[in-house]
Amino acid sequence: MAFLKKINSKAKSLTNTGFGTSAASSGGRFLTKSGNANVRKTGVAFFDSISWYHTMLTIPRWKFFFIIILFYFTVNCCFATLYYLLGVEHLKGIEATSKLDQFGQAFFFSIQTYTTVGYGHISPSGFITSFVASVEALFGLLSFAIATGLFYGRFSQPKAHILFSENALIAPYKGGTALMMRLVPHKNTQLTDAEAKITVAIELEENKVLTNKFYFLDLEMNMINSLNLNWTLVHPITESSPFYGFTEKEFKSISGEIMVLIKAFDDMYSNTVVKRTSYTFDEIVYGAKFNPMFTQSQDDTKTILEIDKLNSYSKVEL
Repeated sequence: MAFLKKINSKAKSLTNTGFGTSAASSGGRFLTKSGNANVRKTGVAFFDSISWYHTMLTIPRWKFFFIIILFYFTVNCCFATLYYLLGVEHLKGIEATSKLDQFGQAFFFSIQTYTTVGYGHISPSGFITSFVASVEALFGLLSFAIATGLFYGRFSQPKAHILFSENALIAPYKGGTALMMRLVPHKNTQLTDAEAKITVAIELEENKVLTNKFYFLDLEMNMINSLNLNWTLVHPITESSPFYGFTEKEFKSISGEIMVLIKAFDDMYSNTVVKRTSYTFDEIVYGAKFNPMFTQSQDDTKTILEIDKLNSYSKVEL
């Protein structure tokens, strides 16, 4: 892989980025496309390395419901097995003769006890079976309390409902060029005081050692009062830019990553929300410009924002 031996001397590098400067110690991109740190932690026990509450709040919706349903049926299968081993004769109301039917009725008795529904058709008898049923009822109450908290946490958690373009562009800008990427709010939320910060990491050779150098990218506009339509972040490539003098070949051959941070105030949550993403240099399209995303309605009473055009661009000559 090629790397740079020098960069624009007028660009001032950063030291307090939170990422390592040794290129030999860093693997892959610093941030994933979803904005999470691309770090795998070792040297600690597996269960100590995971925040279960945070994990349950952030995993995809289908995984969350799958875990809830799997846990629900697993617990009831375990208690049903315990009732079956203790003897179904201690469950009054079971009339099944086959072992499969007996287990099935023990399973549905477990569900009634776990959910505290208690239809009354089947009831425990004897101290041990009654004790197991009381433990299951308590376990069910605690489980539903935890599940309710997780449901509430997922629905009430402040989130920045913002989409980023898949590619960053090197586009014509005021007689020169500029680095551009685009974002758009995609839900019916009101975002105000939106602020953008962009940092680039470039792999350089310094004293015959590969080093990650970080630079803050100045933006044409780093804050807007209200984020209702799409917002194109523009970094003019001037003499103070670390990209000054870069050619298309350099963008394609060297290793680098552009990290984007968006912070805004959400009126619905009355809280600040944050969204991050990154673009590696091979995700930069050289010589292109974004196509317009919004237009007026036919009756000229509304502005139509076409979210599906977020990644739409046209090639241009620079």
